[in-house]
Amino acid sequence: MLTTATITAVVSAALHEDAPWGDITSELLIPSDAMASAELVAREHGVFSGGAVFLAAFALTDPSITVELLVADAAPFAAGDVLARVSGSARGILQAERVALNLVQRMSGIATLTAEYVAETAGTRARIADTRKTTPGLRALERQAVRDGGGHNHRFSLSDAVMAKDNHLAVLTANGISVTDALLGLRARLPLTTHIEVEVDRIDQIDAVLAAGVDTIMLDNFTPEQLRAGVAHIAGRTVVEASGGVNLGTVRAIAETGVDVISVGALTHSVRALDLGLDVTVATDVVTD
Repeated sequence: MLTTATITAVVSAALHEDAPWGDITSELLIPSDAMASAELVAREHGVFSGGAVFLAAFALTDPSITVELLVADAAPFAAGDVLARVSGSARGILQAERVALNLVQRMSGIATLTAEYVAETAGTRARIADTRKTTPGLRALERQAVRDGGGHNHRFSLSDAVMAKDNHLAVLTANGISVTDALLGLRARLPLTTHIEVEVDRIDQIDAVLAAGVDTIMLDNFTPEQLRAGVAHIAGRTVVEASGGVNLGTVRAIAETGVDVISVGALTHSVRALDLGLDVTVATDVVTD
């Protein structure tokens, strides 16, 4: 789950990047006692994600700023909906708005795209999952957005699970090492609960991997016909994941082959930020010295 500590670390770094020595425009142009309010408005429909991150951007800039979230994470919204209201120091709101918007727009874009993939696979057994093709430093936020869109998370990092890919297997083969023996030896050295997944790109590679008793086999860049044959060959002996060539136009056909998981790098590596705007109005009851 996305923790407060992670949100604070990520948002603090983003705020420092954006205003390392303060916001000289607002500090020199806007009176220190000027107050303002703002609304986060949707310019298009989508699925919301990043409420706590949006709130943190303002709270870490100026704790006196108040943020009222009007929709919950994972909730759908329509164009024109007001998603949040912000009020307080005009300087603080103006300084935090870009970071707040950048993060909530990206997270909501990921949640919205994930929801579209999930909808395309409705009625099948396939679960939509993300990959490690995330923005460096933003992985925890982007994974939360995938969950808000109804998707599932793959391993978080290289430390979390074994995932032997084609390059790993190529190195073993080049050194005359049996794939089955190498995987069995790996299992013997791992904690009992550590998941083992192996990627194959040909059906004739499956038996050597199955013989090692792995937990998941990834069928990479298989056609739907090849996926169907792979699923039939594995016959429930392990979880079957499909990867490669997945987009909104192909995901339904992939899901209908009977795979258990479809991993989609596009959820995070090329997603479009959702069009959300922060409309600021100046309060009329500004108190002056």
